[in-house]
Amino acid sequence: MRIAMVAPIAWRTPPRHYGPWELVTSLLTEALVAKGIDVTLFATLDSITSATLAGVVPAPYSDDPAIDAKVWEHRHLAHIFERADEFDIIHNQADFPAHAFSALVATPMVTTIHGFSSERILPMYKPYEDRVHYVAISAADRHPDLRYAATIHHGIVPGDFPLDPVSSDDLLFFGRIHPDKGTAEAIEVARRTGRRLHIYGIVQDQAYYEREVLPHVDGKAIIFHGPVGGEARVAALGKAYALLHIINFDEPFGLSVIEAMACGTPVIAQRRGSMPELIENGVNGYLVDGVETAVAAVGKIDAVDRRQVSESVARRFSVGRMADEYIALYEHILTGRGRKWGAGRCL
Repeated sequence: MRIAMVAPIAWRTPPRHYGPWELVTSLLTEALVAKGIDVTLFATLDSITSATLAGVVPAPYSDDPAIDAKVWEHRHLAHIFERADEFDIIHNQADFPAHAFSALVATPMVTTIHGFSSERILPMYKPYEDRVHYVAISAADRHPDLRYAATIHHGIVPGDFPLDPVSSDDLLFFGRIHPDKGTAEAIEVARRTGRRLHIYGIVQDQAYYEREVLPHVDGKAIIFHGPVGGEARVAALGKAYALLHIINFDEPFGLSVIEAMACGTPVIAQRRGSMPELIENGVNGYLVDGVETAVAAVGKIDAVDRRQVSESVARRFSVGRMADEYIALYEHILTGRGRKWGAGRCL
């Protein structure tokens, strides 16, 4: 089985710091290679992989202002589809632009939808559903008007996020600094519970950061660290008393949620989007309905066993499980059962 894995070009694959789509693309690629699948990763030329790396984009456009995103995204896709007949499956992780090429080649195509952002993108999905096999990353993120081949939750390498059985007393916010992610709500929960809050992430909404976050950052009770990767990322996730994920949108998945839980850190999450698919109340965290119930949940964290939290991720969200489900999807497509099977059933 020969797979062309199409990465986005906003960031390197895997990303140095932020870049959730590139991270999942890397995790899946490495897991497939480990299972003996022949994978060619189409990504930026600075990407790192055990698969065969193929690329024309010199660097990620989010790192290098000389890279014009529109120009190089088209060049990236042209390079992939010019080689389509070399592969059994094209697996697209880079959103809808690739769909424009899908009817021009005979190679079957899979698109993992990393969050159905709005109704406005439907015209680049709905007309192609008989040609492209769509994968949702959670049941909550499935659009009612779109036909899917499968729902496959993301996975991580649990060993990359080892259990830290002893936490600090500090709370954690980990994600984009944006109203959707609930940074201000996390600050309010920390203030009302009298606990220090560590904030990690890129500033995606500068005005929100300056208005709702920066006035509270004092380096003592509220500490802003910026984006973080590598060992520092794992340490931040593992040492927290609890991760606050008081989101204001329907989160399609939430990698930081399962990464924190893999380290043993319970998650207090707003009951929206995919959170009920990830959080088991009282086992690996608590589902809440706003700041009031989040404050109450902080008071119950001591009742949660950090070892159980970690085990819940190893049991349900390993990268090996994710890879096996994608391999099963590829096999369904290649044996000719994919289109009938894709008419609404899920793995």
